[in-house]
Amino acid sequence: MKKIIFATGNQGKMKEIREILADLDAEVLSLKDAGIQADIVEDGTSFEENAQIKAREICKMTGEIVLADDSGLEIDYLNKEPGIYSARYMGEDTSYRIKNANLIERLEGVPDEQRTARFVCAVAAAFPDGTVKTVRGTMEGRIGYEERGENGFGYDPIFYLPEYGCTSAQLSMEEKNKISHRGKALRAIKDELR
Repeated sequence: MKKIIFATGNQGKMKEIREILADLDAEVLSLKDAGIQADIVEDGTSFEENAQIKAREICKMTGEIVLADDSGLEIDYLNKEPGIYSARYMGEDTSYRIKNANLIERLEGVPDEQRTARFVCAVAAAFPDGTVKTVRGTMEGRIGYEERGENGFGYDPIFYLPEYGCTSAQLSMEEKNKISHRGKALRAIKDELR
């Protein structure tokens, strides 16, 4: 069975990744599972560049197939903020409760039709031969007026999906994986790995 390392330490993300990649004939390891400690500077100007930087670096270190993603939230009214800085928005150690409250506050008085937003996920696969393949998935929605839901993580509780009448934090893991930006990108990269 082949090994695939996913360049993340985020356990919430790993749970989603393992569920979506379950039908690949491969063992999917997180950086921690693989015993890798790496501090990679993500200085790209797009989700794609950041995913490629991470995948290439870990692939060079391990000689294994490495997947890496970079994802975040783009809010149209805020010029696509927080964008590639989603994880570091307001400082890396700031809780998502505070980040979410800040974004809701910044959109105070903004009507529904101008609260459009999307989750973006770019996944890069770096192969030992130097090849890198990159895909992108998105999930469209709006920014809600309050946090709702206990499932998911990060910005999920404020990301409202009009067609479902709930936030992405109110969907079951199974429902979310079907429609999420990460789910779409992982299914697309799976085709590249086969």
